[in-house]
Amino acid sequence: MTAAAPTKTILRALAGETLPTPPIWMMRQAGRYLPEYKATRSQAGDFLSLCYNPELAAEVTLQPIRRYGFDAAILFADILLVPQALGADLWFVTGEGPRLSTISDMAGVQALKPTDAIHDTLSPVYETVKILTRELPAETTLIGFAGAPWTVATYMIAGRGTPDQGPAHAMREQAPEAFDALIARITDATIEYLSMQINAGAEVVKIFDSWAGSLKGEAFTRYALEPARTITSALKARHPGIPVIAFPREAGDGYIGFGPATGADCVAIDNSVSPEWAAEHVQKDGCVQGNLASSHMVTGGQALVEQTQRVVRAFRNGPHIFNLGHGITPDADPENVALMIETVRNFRA
Repeated sequence: MTAAAPTKTILRALAGETLPTPPIWMMRQAGRYLPEYKATRSQAGDFLSLCYNPELAAEVTLQPIRRYGFDAAILFADILLVPQALGADLWFVTGEGPRLSTISDMAGVQALKPTDAIHDTLSPVYETVKILTRELPAETTLIGFAGAPWTVATYMIAGRGTPDQGPAHAMREQAPEAFDALIARITDATIEYLSMQINAGAEVVKIFDSWAGSLKGEAFTRYALEPARTITSALKARHPGIPVIAFPREAGDGYIGFGPATGADCVAIDNSVSPEWAAEHVQKDGCVQGNLASSHMVTGGQALVEQTQRVVRAFRNGPHIFNLGHGITPDADPENVALMIETVRNFRA
């Protein structure tokens, strides 16, 4: 007996179907550009408290669905909850972003908690997913996510975001055994974390490798592609049929073949490559997600309309999920988001 074909638009695109109008969602769609988010954030007290409050985290996940009718909701959480669950100290500095305790050697890796202990910390996230499965509209797909091991490791090693991920590259070259052990620990934890999100009701999961572009050659294969393959393979073994979106941001030519090599059902692309290039080189292997520059959500106007149409036109002959090339920024105008959605849904070739 064969499984029934999916009916939700994003699941149809992920299954390889070319749709007349691409489904839409937007990275960081629940966030600081929305006044209703700011109100809920103030109610929570601080960012981490919001992440760990299932009712409020579900509320901010639902806000852009109510406002815009996106085809998918993405769980509100943060990629650094996994290192915190592994025992790292995590806090956020207003206006500057996350800070973590740092790891620089094997002793630091060995001091992390075992993988099966992460659920004590992360159980509120799973509860958020359960709330969303009850409260989302029937037609809306629920996406879970995690950071990719390389990107998460860059924060755990440097203790913060860095322009070039220099500390992580230094540890990779100077303490390779400890670095490999850290990647392995994060990979195992990510599999467990995403598996629990799926158990709680996530219909798709996405792996965010925000700093993949700083890995070159063999390092890209070993630390971006291979962990994505390991995670995807493990999840599909546990949850047959679960779609996976991989996002090796700024991978350039590394995008080519990334889907087949990792087993991911869709490759999300940033806007450092053109949609026409991605249609030719990446979409031939399956679904592509992307890739309008997020700056258009700030500037709006005719350029927003024209570039949105360009993205839809470039990908119209294959499976496509419309999205930004990176997360929407806090200075974005909510009206520009509405204009983008209207443009996608009214597009005629």
